[in-house]
Amino acid sequence: MISQESIKYWQDYRKNCPQLGTPVNPFILANLRAGMGTRQEPADKNVKLTKVMVDNVPCEWVMAPGADPDVRLLYFHGGGYVCGSGGNYLPLAADLSAAAKCAVLLPDYRLAPEHRFPAGLEDSLRAYEWMLVAGPNGKGPARATFIAGDSAGGGMTLATLLALRDRKRPLPRAGIPLSAYADLSLASESIKSQAETELFMSPSFLVDCVNYYVDPSEVHNPLVSPVFGDYTGIPPLLFQVGEYEIIRDDSIRAAAKAKADGVDVTLEVWPGQVHVFHIRGLPESREAIQRIAKFMQSHL
Repeated sequence: MISQESIKYWQDYRKNCPQLGTPVNPFILANLRAGMGTRQEPADKNVKLTKVMVDNVPCEWVMAPGADPDVRLLYFHGGGYVCGSGGNYLPLAADLSAAAKCAVLLPDYRLAPEHRFPAGLEDSLRAYEWMLVAGPNGKGPARATFIAGDSAGGGMTLATLLALRDRKRPLPRAGIPLSAYADLSLASESIKSQAETELFMSPSFLVDCVNYYVDPSEVHNPLVSPVFGDYTGIPPLLFQVGEYEIIRDDSIRAAAKAKADGVDVTLEVWPGQVHVFHIRGLPESREAIQRIAKFMQSHL
């Protein structure tokens, strides 16, 4: 069932922005960065926020009351690899911390076009390696680690897992890609089939992101487009994606590939939901966060 709040959200947004891609068309990078770079404080003023530098990568710990500082979730923000910030994701990180009783680390990985692939991925790997041995209260080993992210951050989640496996580094207990942007060759059928339901992105926006982030010869590299990865040896994965997303099939395809490679995969396609519905304040947003928490707790 789709909640009435979700139906109204989609209808109201579509009414106010009837032209597909209005929020990002034309592609003005400065405007995108201004919007997704805005810091948003958590609603709960008791959430503890701690800024740290990890090898020149600005990061921020988010700890809800009662969270375990030794259960650590590395969360990658979205933004097409060209915009976005950890500060923009503080409310979601606080919700995840409260639900899963964990500490959440938000890294501001480098963005394209100033820093093209693999700069952001290398930052993400450094943040993860550091998180293994340091937490919100200082140095100390993690009891358990997880990696998650949405949109480009969902793709970064999968790429980071593949890179850690390939480099024979310790892996987290599980990965949680949300609304993953996981095929920069833009071959997913949903880019066409969901064009009339998508609210926040257009095909041309995706093309611009690709051109900023990576050379065309690299779009089939699994660390750029994880749908093409070999997932052998990767820990359990929880995919969540909205039915109405033009990149919906990126998650479906990546989940199918991981499952075929022997990974324990849970795929949830949420009816009537939009891109990164977790941040929209809907009943489904809250339920999805609770499911993420239960998934994490099942792998402790």
